[in-house]
Amino acid sequence: MASLHPTAPHDLPPFITPPGETDMMFVAVSVFFVVMVLVVGNLYLRLHALPERMAHRSNRAQFHVVAVLALIALLTHQTGFWIAALLLALVPIPDISTPVARIADALERLVRIAGAKEGALAAAARSPETPPPAIAMGDGTGARATAG
Repeated sequence: MASLHPTAPHDLPPFITPPGETDMMFVAVSVFFVVMVLVVGNLYLRLHALPERMAHRSNRAQFHVVAVLALIALLTHQTGFWIAALLLALVPIPDISTPVARIADALERLVRIAGAKEGALAAAARSPETPPPAIAMGDGTGARATAG
């Protein structure tokens, strides 16, 4: 090692390196900094993807809306979009199309049944040999309606 300046202290700290040698503290801090940037960036992106992962098991439209809100929040750094995406991912949107489709199918079946009954009644009204329907009287006995 080269001779020290006469006014320099004789016990130098270990982070001071002699000229021409590798600064190990600089290398260690640089590696630590790069690793920490990667770790913090990974955590940041995982946190931003949290609403998308939560909405993944919900219906498809809700997942797409949550994904768009999370992407807007990531690109604009507006936390309101991320909070909206998180709340939308937490609240399940009810499935409206399935009950409406079942109601439509039931109405279609009712129309078919009613159409078949109307067809049978029209055919019965056209045939003259069918007796007239019974009319209920007040005492509970049924009497036939007279034509005429």
